[in-house]
Amino acid sequence: MWRNRNVWIILSGEMIAGLGLWTGIIGNLEFMQEKVPSDFVKAMILSVGLLAGILAGPLAGKIIDQSRKKTVLIVSGIGRMASVVLMLLALQTGSIAWMIAFVIGIQLSATFYFPALQSAIPLVVKDKDLLTMNGMHMNVATIARVAGTALAGVMLVYWSLSSLYFISFIAYGILLLFTMSLKIDEQQGRGRAGVTSPQKSGFMDVFPVLKEFPAVGMTLVMTLIPLLFLGSFNLIVINVSEIQQMASIKGLIYTFEGVAFMLGSFAIKWIAKRWSTTQILFFFAMIVGLSEFMLFFADHLFMILSSFAVLGFSLGCFFPTAMVIFQKRMPKEYHGRFFSFRNMLERVVFQVVLLTAGAFLDLIGLQTMMIIFSMISITLTGIFFFTMKRRKIILEQQPGEPVTAESV
Repeated sequence: MWRNRNVWIILSGEMIAGLGLWTGIIGNLEFMQEKVPSDFVKAMILSVGLLAGILAGPLAGKIIDQSRKKTVLIVSGIGRMASVVLMLLALQTGSIAWMIAFVIGIQLSATFYFPALQSAIPLVVKDKDLLTMNGMHMNVATIARVAGTALAGVMLVYWSLSSLYFISFIAYGILLLFTMSLKIDEQQGRGRAGVTSPQKSGFMDVFPVLKEFPAVGMTLVMTLIPLLFLGSFNLIVINVSEIQQMASIKGLIYTFEGVAFMLGSFAIKWIAKRWSTTQILFFFAMIVGLSEFMLFFADHLFMILSSFAVLGFSLGCFFPTAMVIFQKRMPKEYHGRFFSFRNMLERVVFQVVLLTAGAFLDLIGLQTMMIIFSMISITLTGIFFFTMKRRKIILEQQPGEPVTAESV
């Protein structure tokens, strides 16, 4: 796998883009803290971009399956660079409206970019390398997040807020150059017997395929559990910094969570040799609920950092495992539409979580909200586990077993 130039291009591009993404996100939080006092209004602003992504999701999935993945990645990259220009206008004018335009633009670009990238990965590495590639890709993204947030923190001390977005613009430009050098076999996996030609089908054809492969559907539902924490992540970080009266804690939180995520994504290869896929998904979903409960003690710095470290390690084990199920079990002809549907579903949940968290933070405060989120996460994990047992859904694929509806 490491002799594959496409692997290095994807990982290097992710590192550079991640630096730009997370310097921009820290810039967004600082801009909103200056201009928007209410947590609920902050959530409303962020949710506008998510709504745009939801509306564009079906079109994105169909375009990705009908077009060259590389072309979609390049156009999305150009869109991201154009979006950063809108945020620079927001900083010059102090206008929330321009920031909303930026959020919409960046989310629309992501709606096309990430499903196309997730569809391209199985085309550039072998099936046996998918877990390693997914783990490394998430690791690189996490390293970029830690480095990007640390860089942003230093830049905010010495430079202006607009400098963060100039870094983002340059990083996205370098990513675009990396993307142009990708070589993807777009025909790999096409023409499978019994699969409708993507050119003659639509976004809704994902649903019969999900019904045919219940392991994919169950895993998809399971991935929604961590979104209670992830959907409100930035709002939680802002509130924790206000409780602690410590601006630098933002960088500490991202660092602890990011380093723990990397440890988890390295550990998962060892864990996967000893635990079943079912055990991994359900155990770490429960641990996510535990990490939410730990934030009840948000007035203690140790508990805050421990909570985010536990969250990071759990997600580092959970998401690479889930991604392998998606990439192996879902026919490649449907990857574009499936990953677009998954991103659209996540955006709907993010939308609900953002607005709910914003309202909760204004009405009942962080600590009570995290107790509620913890109870919901643990309850849903239990419900999904018993549903899986009742329907006799098996997530594991036996060695040498063909991937069919009967095998799952």
